[in-house]
Amino acid sequence: MEMIPMTAAGHALLEAELKQCQQVERPRIVQQITEARSHGDLSENAEYHAAKEQQSLNEGRINELEDKLARADVIDVSKLSGDTIKFGATVTLIDEDTEKKAVWQIVGEPEADAKKGRISITSPLARALVGKTKGANVEVVAPGGARAYEILKVEWR
Repeated sequence: MEMIPMTAAGHALLEAELKQCQQVERPRIVQQITEARSHGDLSENAEYHAAKEQQSLNEGRINELEDKLARADVIDVSKLSGDTIKFGATVTLIDEDTEKKAVWQIVGEPEADAKKGRISITSPLARALVGKTKGANVEVVAPGGARAYEILKVEWR
């Protein structure tokens, strides 16, 4: 069983989503199914089939979340330090072509969210950054083409 690295915050988010699915969504869907059953013939009951589909999706998500949580390797980023980029580091980069600054935290796949500045440890950018230090230049070959960055800062938050 392959472990999934994640931060404590990412683990807490998955636990909260699991709790939501089990304690709020599951009873709501069961209520919808019960209500739809009372309408009679199930073979042509669209509400019943829609509720059963929702139930299937919710149970699938519960199974997925339970699996990820069981395989979680929670890493406390606040206890990490050093100049070398690794899991949990928050890295400030400057694009050498556009001179735009970007700040990324390297996290586990389940918690990656580019809009919030968190990239997966398995992403092309994170793989290129791991092992580098402040001041290094990095070239990243990504689906959008090759990009060159300079590492301005490495932090542990």
